[in-house]
Amino acid sequence: MVKVLVTGVAGFIGFHLSQKLLNKGETVVGVDSVNSYYDVSLKKARLNQLKTQSSFSFYLLDLADRNEIAKLFREHKFDVVVHLAAQAGVRYSLENPHAYVDSNLVGFVNILEGCRHHNIKHLVYASSSSVYGKNKKIPFSTNDNVDHPVSLYAATKKANELMAHTYSHLYGIPTTGLRFFTVYGPWGRPDMAYFLFTKAILEDKPIKVFNYGKMKRDFTYIDDIVEGIIRVIDKIPQFHHSSVPYKIYNIGNNQPVELGHFIEVLENCIGKKAIKEFLPMQPGDVPMTYADVDELIKDVGFQPNTSLETGLEKFVSWYRDYYQC
Repeated sequence: MVKVLVTGVAGFIGFHLSQKLLNKGETVVGVDSVNSYYDVSLKKARLNQLKTQSSFSFYLLDLADRNEIAKLFREHKFDVVVHLAAQAGVRYSLENPHAYVDSNLVGFVNILEGCRHHNIKHLVYASSSSVYGKNKKIPFSTNDNVDHPVSLYAATKKANELMAHTYSHLYGIPTTGLRFFTVYGPWGRPDMAYFLFTKAILEDKPIKVFNYGKMKRDFTYIDDIVEGIIRVIDKIPQFHHSSVPYKIYNIGNNQPVELGHFIEVLENCIGKKAIKEFLPMQPGDVPMTYADVDELIKDVGFQPNTSLETGLEKFVSWYRDYYQC
């Protein structure tokens, strides 16, 4: 049995990953600050699902609290750390930059220090497709230069990758960064477009369609993402010659979908047409995300297989059930 620390456990990906780990018989210690960036009751509802499992324990902690995080690592002998906690959202970083520094930079150093002092076997952490910024080369490859982020959120994620590399180099800590591409599904984040669209369509309110619906996103269903993370946890990066035990992967569906088509599929799942308000691109946004996942397929056998139709059908079904609408 493996003991796993999952940060951001009340979040969308953290919740689903923890469920899967618990079902596999692992012990999960979850940490979350349950901040009010989006609906706290949804985060608490996710936690309540996890708390029914005897091998799950939860700590309400702020990652930026150095002493509390150090104490957590001292009290638990973790085998693996999956660090998913972060201040999320590209647009919010334009309004509240300090939240990103506290959570994504200070918080990450505290996690790295915990791993350094307690011989963690593997640190898997969330990066983001947003690090690619306005890269023109498609699909995005982990070999591409990512020195031109277009939001502070993206800059903090790029910084996380550099910080992890430093700790792998200095202290031999095996670290793997995962650049997530637009994850969706049941229990998802209310600030994400598909969630906002579903709410608006059901309430007969207009939806904002940025870049006139011409944006493309590599939408990836949550179950495929979780399967990928679990495979990565087991694939600990090794030292090779003079290199360090450090790895970065894209984790996405490898099939970008135009926003206009995405909305059509969603309308079909809901059984209702959207009232569309077409708008130009927003600051900090990118026109397209498209993951080259060849390396993840080669190294861990990652194979996303949930179609957009199936994934959105499951999301809409969960949404109607959860919100009783």
